[in-house]
Amino acid sequence: MAFYVGARVQQVTIEPAWDDGPRRYADIQVRWPLRRFTPQELLEKQILVALAGPVAEMIYSGEPYHPGWVAEWSADWQAAWEAAAPLVAEPKQRLRYLEAKPVQFYRLLDQATHWAALAAVVDELLAHETLEGEQVE
Repeated sequence: MAFYVGARVQQVTIEPAWDDGPRRYADIQVRWPLRRFTPQELLEKQILVALAGPVAEMIYSGEPYHPGWVAEWSADWQAAWEAAAPLVAEPKQRLRYLEAKPVQFYRLLDQATHWAALAAVVDELLAHETLEGEQVE
């Protein structure tokens, strides 16, 4: 998703370093071309990237879940929640806003052309656990 929205993927891994931070099950390092996006566009794109991992897992596994209710996705949901705060200040409205996003992403990523790319990245991650940006591209 980061590549799709115009960011550069530096690295993605399913074996992140724990470094005394919150427990994470995957990690992505993204470089954002800040001059290319308005502040609002950047926040919206960060939300897309934060929730794309959970949506990709939902599609790959065939199991639809709420990204905020799966422990492995809590860091993704928190990142999306924080990025959405300047866009939608009121918590109940923000929740509705964020709950609609995975449905949109699911439809996008589940298209045949995107599914092939998603499956290829998943297969490579399962085989190698960490991919550099060039491999993702």
